[in-house]
Amino acid sequence: MNVRDNLHATLAIAALVLTPFAAARAAADAAGDANATAEPSIPFANHGGIRDWRADKDRGLWVQDVHGNWYYATLMGPCTGLDFAQHLAFDTRPNGSFDRWSAIIVPHYGRCAVQSLRPSGAPPGGQKSARAEQAKPKS
Repeated sequence: MNVRDNLHATLAIAALVLTPFAAARAAADAAGDANATAEPSIPFANHGGIRDWRADKDRGLWVQDVHGNWYYATLMGPCTGLDFAQHLAFDTRPNGSFDRWSAIIVPHYGRCAVQSLRPSGAPPGGQKSARAEQAKPKS
């Protein structure tokens, strides 16, 4: 057996041993791509795609899209001022969708990055509009 035959035999054995690993990696990549496309987002958030929002103290935010669907945005960390904010800005970056790559901006306090966004039911408790009605002076 010469060097060329040894090289061919070694390459054939390596290909047989590594083929299952390559197939498993390809399957994992395909599953990862499917999960990446399945992540929720609110399209056109920069053009009226968000109807309502409600703070979950300083750790998260319920967001309602124009179709009435609710989502819960978990924030990267505590978001100072969120619990008593009357207004928010949604930083959607260039694509205009509100998703896990977005952030919210609390006026006078700063930017809070979103860690995850997932579909949710309506937030528990009172309405934001009820809070606004309570804040109005009585005549």
